[in-house]
Amino acid sequence: MIQKIKNQYINRELSWLQFNARVLQEAADENVPLLERLRFIGIFSNNLDEFFKVRYATVKRIDLAGREGKNALGGTTARELLDQITEIVIKQQSRSLKTIQKISKKLEEHDIFIINEDQVTEDQDDFIRNYFISKVSPALVTILLNGLEEFPHLKDSAAYLAVKLSFDAKDPDLEINRAIDGKIYALIEIPNSIERFVVLPEKDGKKFIIILDDLIRYCMRTIFSIFDYELATSHMIKITRDAKLDIDSDLSKSFIEKISSSVKLRRDGEPVRFIYDKNMDSDTLSFLMEKMRIDTTDSIIPGGRYHNRRDYMKFPDLGNKDLVYPTIKPLRIKGLSLQGKLLEKIAKKDYLQYTPYHTFSYTVKFLREAAIDPRVRTIKITIYRLAGISDIASSLINAVKNGKKVTVQIELQARFDEAANIRYAEQMQREGVNLIFGVAGLKVHCKACVIEREEEGKLKRYGFISTGNFNESTAKVYTDYTLFTANPSILKDTNKVFKFFEINYKVSRYKHLLVSPHYTRSSLVKLINKEIRNSKEGKQSGIQLKLNSLSDYDMIDKLYEASNAGVKIELIIRGICCLIPGIKGMSENIQVISVVDKYLEHPRLYIFKNEGEPLVYISSADWMTRNLDRRVEISCPIYDQDIKQELIDTFEICWSDNVKARELCIEQDNRYIRNEKEEVRSQIATYDYYIKKLED
Repeated sequence: MIQKIKNQYINRELSWLQFNARVLQEAADENVPLLERLRFIGIFSNNLDEFFKVRYATVKRIDLAGREGKNALGGTTARELLDQITEIVIKQQSRSLKTIQKISKKLEEHDIFIINEDQVTEDQDDFIRNYFISKVSPALVTILLNGLEEFPHLKDSAAYLAVKLSFDAKDPDLEINRAIDGKIYALIEIPNSIERFVVLPEKDGKKFIIILDDLIRYCMRTIFSIFDYELATSHMIKITRDAKLDIDSDLSKSFIEKISSSVKLRRDGEPVRFIYDKNMDSDTLSFLMEKMRIDTTDSIIPGGRYHNRRDYMKFPDLGNKDLVYPTIKPLRIKGLSLQGKLLEKIAKKDYLQYTPYHTFSYTVKFLREAAIDPRVRTIKITIYRLAGISDIASSLINAVKNGKKVTVQIELQARFDEAANIRYAEQMQREGVNLIFGVAGLKVHCKACVIEREEEGKLKRYGFISTGNFNESTAKVYTDYTLFTANPSILKDTNKVFKFFEINYKVSRYKHLLVSPHYTRSSLVKLINKEIRNSKEGKQSGIQLKLNSLSDYDMIDKLYEASNAGVKIELIIRGICCLIPGIKGMSENIQVISVVDKYLEHPRLYIFKNEGEPLVYISSADWMTRNLDRRVEISCPIYDQDIKQELIDTFEICWSDNVKARELCIEQDNRYIRNEKEEVRSQIATYDYYIKKLED
């Protein structure tokens, strides 16, 4: 009998908010080091900013267009969903504020004090005023609002202090100052060029920090010294804008010019969220909302005293190493030396790099070696997000200077990294790198590299395929698999993908790789169908997936079908999961967990049990409609038996987590998995697994 439920799917946006709630859980977890808890507050806040810029903005556009969007939105109207999102976010913001207050109290037990403008001592006064005059004041933008015909444009996600100066109503200068009912309103933009947390001189072993907002409040008299006001109040506000890119259709412009222009226009995107200090005076709030023309489709969030809590990601550690996670040294890959010849080793067997447990230096070393190897003729690579200072980019430029033909497929529409990618694209183009800007209508999200090296009069291919970006910065905190291989079958298929970038109308047949948008979906369906047949025939079956997101309804339906056929399905989903597990007659054979811990779980891994001879793939593709149908993605089969077992082992370690794993279920309550088994914190256990491999 089928257990009755209202919908077969969890709404995508609401599922994402539950993921962010898991991030907030880490901030509230007293077992997490205190400064790491603050940084999780920053991650939570940064995630929320991006959510409103992209997802909330999309739903708002559906609503404004007069479309209900029930099918796409999981059975609810756009208007209903906007209201649900706002309600949930208000509750989450309240929890985050309470969490910060608890953390601040705990920090005081370690002689770290976060003070406000009312707690400044005489000893700190000189330092603060000198700091303000020398560093802050020159960077301040202060705008008087009274009498302005047009309200100033507020920058997306910038923080502003909304100031009200109150005067004696009989003051003869009021008319000159254009005061409204004895008040002058102003905005002060908090400069993002200055560190948000100002460390004050230490005293008696105690450390003091004042937030930049409060330092500005303390110096309010200096800012408005030309006014003889009686009282000044200041409360923070923030606007979040729609981040959609509108691409110019002007055929005379290059693609770089079009994207660059669109990124600049994004600054004028429609507001989608207005956050204000809930203690703001009602007259100030009314004045602002009227002048800013905040409408009913905007999410209006009463918040705390401080916004842009994403800055907590950069909270200073003050030398207190016991208040942060211990540094874990990245390991070497067994059998692969950074001081030897990588290509010589890779020619003999495949190797797996699993960052950050392994050092990312192998990826850089591969390209550095190729750049100076006289026998290397060509290098082809896809780039989605580069580090701010990229050894990858410099290696590719180095290769060009050594006469190699270097082709880079760079995705200029990598959301929020467009400006950085444009900068690198222009730099590489100047140096002679052959740039490809993708395929019309498709984002290129796959992570692959192929080089050709002349050996014994023939060209031999080497390369790597990854689940994550070739980015030194994120490789320290994102878990990702990279396969180094000289397998001619895999690299022949990979080379066909690069040919597709150059000749878009020609779609190749791939014998080994699963490539979106042409074959991934159909190939995955075939693999699931095989597990269904095996189950029905009494053979060994099962599906294990590790993904960032699972939201494609057709693929979810296929997993439901497999569940009903008796296939045991284990899913590790970090973020969005629209599938509802554990429902009798629909998904009773499906379990879903999510792990949120020190590192961000980023790899995509597919395992199909296949009658006891597992088929294993690493992939850049989540099971979302965009990844399957609107992006170029690569899923790579693993043929090396040792690496295949390594991937199965690391999946099992993560699946066994009973410290940082949460069960995803219809209640969406993010309950932790706790059991009587030996405690397993999967990220620590995975590191120990690789240490043991080196010792064996």
